[in-house]
Amino acid sequence: MKGVGLVVLLAVAAAAGVAVWTVSAEPEWYQRVRYPLRYESIVVSHARNYDLPPTLLAAVIYTESKFDADARSAAGAVGLMQLLPETAKGIAVRTGGGGFVVTDLVDPEINVRYGSWYLRNLLNRYDDVRTALAAYHAGPGNVDEWRAKGVGIQFPETRDYVDKVLDAQRVYADAYASELAG
Repeated sequence: MKGVGLVVLLAVAAAAGVAVWTVSAEPEWYQRVRYPLRYESIVVSHARNYDLPPTLLAAVIYTESKFDADARSAAGAVGLMQLLPETAKGIAVRTGGGGFVVTDLVDPEINVRYGSWYLRNLLNRYDDVRTALAAYHAGPGNVDEWRAKGVGIQFPETRDYVDKVLDAQRVYADAYASELAG
């Protein structure tokens, strides 16, 4: 019967629009196995350089590639943050990088630097984490179109992606609090 009070409290909070965070029932060791953290110094360094929460950056990397620096998608995205070569080339040009080649994207340092720059620019553009993550996944053109129409995220896979990143961010904040203190 004790659980009923908690359910009622959560329902009242949700109805009032109050964000409620639940504590994970998974032990920290299990979270660390399920949600690995690799390239920690690169993640923390670029999070600091681009004023990003290190937990958000780690969550994006986990969701995109599970920290596999050699990951490649069917759409042609490469590396830890699954950047499309054309996007990365544009970032390289904007940040003073000359001589960009696609194989640069399997270098964790370069990939996370470019991905962090891109994520920071999306956050600045949309001033909302959910919208910026949707743009990271579906592209800014789609997000701009949805906003112009006054509708939310139109792709179910993008809604799922945003939810997965935000869930992973909570896990990284819990399981790696000291490592990602940034």
